[in-house]
Order: sequence, then C-alpha cells, then structure tokens
Amino acid sequence: MLCEAVKAGGFDRLVVAEVDQGLVDAVRAAGNRAMINIAALTGVRSMALEGVELYNPRVPGDKEKIIQALADAHELATAVPNVTIYAAGGDSSIAALMAAAARPDHHQVIYTAENNNFAAEALQKELAQRAGAEALAGIQVLNTVIGKMSGVISSAEEMSRLGLAPLVPGSEKCVLVEEFNRILITRITLPGFRRRIRVFEEKDDLLPFEEAKLFGHNAVHALLGFLARLRGYQAMSEIADDTRLLDLGRRAFRDESGAALIKRHARLGDPLFTTTGYEAYAEDLLQRMTNPFLLDRVERIIRDPRRKLGWNDRLFGTMRVALDQGIRPSIMALGAAAAVEHARESEKIAVSPRDFLTTLWGAEATGDRREECIRLVEEALPRLSDWRG
Repeated sequence: MLCEAVKAGGFDRLVVAEVDQGLVDAVRAAGNRAMINIAALTGVRSMALEGVELYNPRVPGDKEKIIQALADAHELATAVPNVTIYAAGGDSSIAALMAAAARPDHHQVIYTAENNNFAAEALQKELAQRAGAEALAGIQVLNTVIGKMSGVISSAEEMSRLGLAPLVPGSEKCVLVEEFNRILITRITLPGFRRRIRVFEEKDDLLPFEEAKLFGHNAVHALLGFLARLRGYQAMSEIADDTRLLDLGRRAFRDESGAALIKRHARLGDPLFTTTGYEAYAEDLLQRMTNPFLLDRVERIIRDPRRKLGWNDRLFGTMRVALDQGIRPSIMALGAAAAVEHARESEKIAVSPRDFLTTLWGAEATGDRREECIRLVEEALPRLSDWRG
C-alpha cells in the first residue's frame, strides 16, 4: 500500500503506525526513509520510500499524532497478520484509534489488506462498537484482493547475491516484494470521492475474486508448499524444475479450484471465470510462485498449518466449494494431508488425523461435508509416500 501511495503521488504525508519501537527509531534515524526491493521475473530493483513518518501508538505523544493523521487522511490501510488484531491493544488498537479520529464531515476510505474475505466487515463491526453511526458516516471500509507475494529476507548471503537494499542503512533485514500490483477493491460509493491511488481496480461484487485468491492462489500455493517440504526443497523456485509437482499444481488449479469457481461464478460474465481466463490466471501464478528472484522460502508458505487447515481457510474451503459443485477434490486433499502430517510432526501430536481435524474444527464443521473432507484426507495419506524427497 505504501509503495503504491508513493508511486501515485499527491499525498501530503505518509504516516505509519508501528509498534516495533526499534523499527520506528531506525527509520527516523535514516531520515524517514526506507528501502524496498521489487522482484520481477528478470531481476530485482530497489525503490526508496521517502518522507515516511513512523509513530508508535503505545507511546503517548506518538498516539496523539497518529489520531490526528488518521483524522486528516483520505486513504488509509490496515496491514496486520489477522483481523483479530483490529481490536487488540485496548485504547491503542487499530479500531480504537480509527474511531477516535472519525469525522462525519470528512470522507475517507480504509483498505483492509488482511487475507480474509470479510476483513472490511470485521473492521466495520469493531468501529461501530466504538463510535456512533453519525461519526462513521464519512468512512467506507473496503475489502481488497491482494495477490501479491512478499517477504522479509534476513540472510546476508542472499542479500549480497541479489544486491538487495537493506530496509535502512546497517539493517540485517530487507523487504522483497514481487512486481505484480493488480489489486482489486470494493467499489467506492462515497459521493464525489476520488482515489489518489489510481492503480486499484474497483469491483461491484468482490467476493468471487476474493474466493479466487483464497481458493485458487492461496490454496495451490499451500498445496505446493507442503509437498515441497516433503521433497526436501528449501525455496519455492526449486519447484520450477520438478515437472511432476508443477503439473500437479496446474491440475489442482484447472480441475478442482478452477472448475469449481467457474461453475460457481460463471453468471458474472467476467473473463476470469472462464476456462481460458482461469487457465491464464493459473499459469501466471505458477510462474510467479516459482520466481527465483523472489526468494520465497518453503518455510514461509507452510508456517501456521493449523490456520491453513481451518474449516473456512484455503485447503478445506477449496475442497468444500469443489464438493458443492460436484467435483471430487483429490489433489487438494493431498495438500491437506501433507499439511496435517506437518502439523502433527512439528507439534509431536500422537492423535490420528481424524481426531486432529475434529478437534481443530470443533463445532464450526458440521454435516456431511465434515465427514467427506476427513475421508478424502485419510484416503490421501498413503499417497504422501510418493512425494517424499
């Protein structure tokens, strides 16, 4: 978001709320300047983010500056690991700060960049609990679809090999993001509001595209990551030379995720939800997922397997959509089985995969689909031996 705001121009200030005081101090010491690295398919280039003001909401003086900046801003964005963080931190939480800054006479949009199909609704609910409808009348909270891969590189060898710029001078870390920037957002309905970040694309109904991100991009990315672990790969770029694994990802996109979502959303008439459109989407993603300049680590893709195995998350969410459309998701079940095994091994859990999933889902998973999903995983488990490195 910050990168696109810098490129767009037209903003008087760029303000970031950051609870890592060490990072706040480092950027300030660097003259309010930070560097990011952008990975294309042909190489990496660096970009300076100038004039970036960082304030810590846990520091009283900084907190007031954040609230004032929020009150003045026209375009805001959240970027935290999970929507539950909106309310974390009491009076210094994201929701509390935004509610305190709300001005009914001032129009502004909030881009929720979290990987959740209903992030905007979650933030709107938290804001409504802290400010009245009148105070929030000028605010529109927007969902986003950000199919953009990124990461923090802390390997001195990798930073040197690719000539990556550190976040600030002397830092042992750098930010590496891919060049792709096709970001979709909910259509803005505030009267007369004009975005300064023009690159974003507005959609009347964003949910189908959020599903393509979660049940297409995220799901196949996870599938490949968990199987790449079994192969002994360290980087996602190693998959590019594994034609068998790459083809499996392609078939998961085409025959399970794509076939299900095309059936589900063909009524929209959007090119994405056609056989040709979805295959092009899949090929582009497979190429980007294995970009050697992105340095995407397998360990990043497979972290927090419990979350990725959630009833509504990428693996089982995709399987359920496929089952609803009369498609048997055996490939996605293989990825789910690999994720279950990784979770059980890393946590040294002795219970069966069935008991693990039943406990993980709790009351959230009910009906015939729960049994179908568990049975598909149990059938896939013996096939994992074929993928071990």
